[in-house]
Amino acid sequence: MLLNKNGRLFSLVFGILFLLICGVFLLDLIFGSVNIPFKKVFAILYGADVKNSWNYIILNFRLPKALTAIFVGAGLSVTGLMMQTLFRNPLAGPYVLGISSGASLGVALMVMASALMPVAFGVISAFLGSWALVVAAVVGASLVFMLVALASLKISDSVSLLIIGIMFGSITGAVVNILQYFSDPEQIQSFIVWTFGSLAGVTWTEMKVMVPIVFSGLIIAFFLIKPLDALLLGENYARGVGISVNKTRIAVIISTALIAGTLTAFTGPIAFVGVAVPHIARSIFRTASHKVLMPAVILIGAAIMLACDIISQIPGNQNTLPINSVTALFGGPVVIWVIMRSRNVKASFAG
Repeated sequence: MLLNKNGRLFSLVFGILFLLICGVFLLDLIFGSVNIPFKKVFAILYGADVKNSWNYIILNFRLPKALTAIFVGAGLSVTGLMMQTLFRNPLAGPYVLGISSGASLGVALMVMASALMPVAFGVISAFLGSWALVVAAVVGASLVFMLVALASLKISDSVSLLIIGIMFGSITGAVVNILQYFSDPEQIQSFIVWTFGSLAGVTWTEMKVMVPIVFSGLIIAFFLIKPLDALLLGENYARGVGISVNKTRIAVIISTALIAGTLTAFTGPIAFVGVAVPHIARSIFRTASHKVLMPAVILIGAAIMLACDIISQIPGNQNTLPINSVTALFGGPVVIWVIMRSRNVKASFAG
């Protein structure tokens, strides 16, 4: 859909996207292994007295899952957009700095290293309870974030920082592989299940922690709209118009760590959404302006994540597909499309 830079057309598309989110959100509440009539879903949301089992399913399972999908889709899409602008790389994503790998390492240590120190890990697990994996993922992601942040203070070249982030990811991946090699099959299975990603594991209590952190990262991202637009024309141009490239880079890393690190901790790694959605937004709006793209990727990412969640439920079936697999099936073809038209993608970064 070709759009010129007309404010009314942009507003129309934003309105359509918002209505799309509302529609897919309701469908995500309706569809699942248990069929709940459309009218009953509305009645439950309005607080009417409905069948207890349906009430529990909607309010304590499907509603938090759908809200989690919105935050995951929006958050990963925004971080993917910032990473692609910062590194001027169309295939950069929210996990390119190794933050997700750090979270995976934390979970791997909690799940698979417990055999090495059963008493210590047993005490930690008993103390943290259901929060054990979340805390482990946050610690791992925070460790990698601090290393990347320190590297960003020493390195002025964004490409070098990108390489360092990839190397951190490779190192943590190697440690995880070693842990898998020496672990029991049951421990490996538990870790692999976590890597599949899941939107259903976030409770209302956990959401009270997840949402404020992700929201603070999104606020930082919106304050970076002007610096990110300047970076589209190169770091020298950004410096020429008074933008501090180093401060912008650190702010982008902090925002990405808050959003991607937190979401990975609560839902596991969810691939391809952060890479694919910014390109979809650029192709729809035909602009490189972050003033337009930032809200666009939030809406598109949320809608796509809700749709992927519906697909993963296999409506009418008791089985549930791993959300990571569904997003990969969606994002993979988009990435291939990006590579096939790489010349146009490079041009789109310049607006």
